Amino acid sequence: MTSLVVAGGCFWCLDAVYRTLRGVTDVVSGYTGGETESPTYEQVCTGHTGHAEAVRVEYDPEVIPTEIILNVFFTLHDPTQLNRQGHDVGTQYRSAMYYRSEDQRELMSAARDRARAWWPGTIVTELSPLGMFFPAEEYHQDFFTKNPGQGYCMAVAVPKVQKIRATFTEYIR
Repeated sequence: MTSLVVAGGCFWCLDAVYRTLRGVTDVVSGYTGGETESPTYEQVCTGHTGHAEAVRVEYDPEVIPTEIILNVFFTLHDPTQLNRQGHDVGTQYRSAMYYRSEDQRELMSAARDRARAWWPGTIVTELSPLGMFFPAEEYHQDFFTKNPGQGYCMAVAVPKVQKIRATFTEYIR
């Protein structure tokens, strides 16, 4: 098993999408990239902690290659939007990838390069070393499954899940 940490807007959407993929064994919503120790959701929402809403995706690379995990990331969010995704605005919604090793950095950099061919405009996705990752509060974990009728899930997460299901059919559970 291995894991990657990525941020691309609200972690509810990232969580919902990655849970649909074969080979993904766990998804943990959390906060990383900032200075505040053990931040709360309310603190991160102020934009003053430096943290991004992110997910740690644990997966079996023999079932789903790392390149696919990263291609999904660049398909499910708009990496050309600086510090936002749609109506979610602030540095906590930035596009970022956090690496643990030089190998991960190289894979993430290559994925960002591939995405340049898919997106018009400049890719603004940050590539940074992974510092501390703080799991979000329990009610954020697997939020989409627990709250399928919630308005944000219906309006924002469902279309992203549908897009990934249509694009990556061979990797859907």
